[in-house]
Amino acid sequence: MQVTETLTEGLKRGFTVVIPSADLSEKREKRLAELSRTMQMPGFRPGKVPLSMVRKRFGQAVDAEILEASVNEATDQMMAERSLRPAVSPKVEVVNPGTDADLEFKVEMEILPDVAIPDLKSLTLTRPTAPVSDSEVDEAIAKFAEQRATMETIEEVRPAATGDIVTVDFLGKLDGTPFEGGAAQDANVEIGGNGFIPGFAEQIEGMSAGESKVINVTFPAEYHAANLAGKDVTFDITVKALKRKVAPVIDDAFAEANGFENLEEFRKFFKDRIEQQRAGASRMKVKRALLDELAKQADFAAPETLVEAEFAEIWRQVESERAAGRLDAEDAAKDEDTLRAEYRAIADRRVRLGLLVAEIGRSTNVQVTEQDMRQAMINEMQQFPGQEKMIIDFYQKNPRAMDRLRGPIFEDKVVDYALELATVTDEEVTIEALFADDED
Repeated sequence: MQVTETLTEGLKRGFTVVIPSADLSEKREKRLAELSRTMQMPGFRPGKVPLSMVRKRFGQAVDAEILEASVNEATDQMMAERSLRPAVSPKVEVVNPGTDADLEFKVEMEILPDVAIPDLKSLTLTRPTAPVSDSEVDEAIAKFAEQRATMETIEEVRPAATGDIVTVDFLGKLDGTPFEGGAAQDANVEIGGNGFIPGFAEQIEGMSAGESKVINVTFPAEYHAANLAGKDVTFDITVKALKRKVAPVIDDAFAEANGFENLEEFRKFFKDRIEQQRAGASRMKVKRALLDELAKQADFAAPETLVEAEFAEIWRQVESERAAGRLDAEDAAKDEDTLRAEYRAIADRRVRLGLLVAEIGRSTNVQVTEQDMRQAMINEMQQFPGQEKMIIDFYQKNPRAMDRLRGPIFEDKVVDYALELATVTDEEVTIEALFADDED
């Protein structure tokens, strides 16, 4: 095999490869002989079919098979001998198929850059934390208990006030004509609560049981029913009763009724759940800080093919948001060239960071196990109860979808490894700061 390098430009490489025709002929004859030993044809005993007949019948198929195998083997050998790692599958162009002459083909590729792994022990990071206070546990349990509150009728005859639940019959009219969905009986309206049209509950406040009146309200401009959006309507209101919420007493009996041994265990459950949520947010913050630091040190050139593929995916999302009218106001104010340049820079950063993370994982033998993948599948299925089989079938038939599951797991394992080596200092912050969305 003769290899001539024809292109060395940045990460781009090009080669011309020539395989002697004698090598091809040897492989071709060997393959035809194998077929001859297994071929069955009327008038000939098994394994006794003349080679000329085998060649006549299977010659073209064997030529194609030998061509493909020779190109693949030669390409793999060439890359191994030169320690080349292609960023994507090499582009191969056959110049001469080698049927009656030497096989000649061209190979072009972009290779992965040399990625230097930074000293992870030198990284200094801050991990925000927000400890859970007893008052926050009390508040969480109080909200839980409120959701299980019962209602009792207020026997006292008095005007409805904030916090009261008013049971009403109502009939909505547009231009004096009842409209669809605008009537209800024994509807419960909380004074000061949410869920009704702005101005509806407010005008019921002060009414007493047995009282009726007509109120005027305006539907919001973005109301889901187009025929009512932004329209002025009236509602005939009749108050039938006033009620109040009665929250259960939070004690051992309440805890037992909800599956816990006592109130102490009940409180521990809520505290653990809140701590788990905050631990997740804290990890996301320090993970982002780590990746930002790594991105600063990923100062190598990224393969253009990978950057273009990443940019294309980002730009499809931008176009989708634009078409749906959901494009960020800041982005919407920019011209096309500026927007493309900014998102291309983001794509370049993502590729370089991804290559660095991959190299850290490769050099430290980070592995995504079958157990990891099974757990990821379980997590996916838990999000779509009742569709478990469909999800399993989807991933079994779509290897690229499996790669999308594997990628985040690999990244998290690399992050865990890096955080163990880095100097990480905890810093107490407010809950708002902990859960604030950082700009991507």
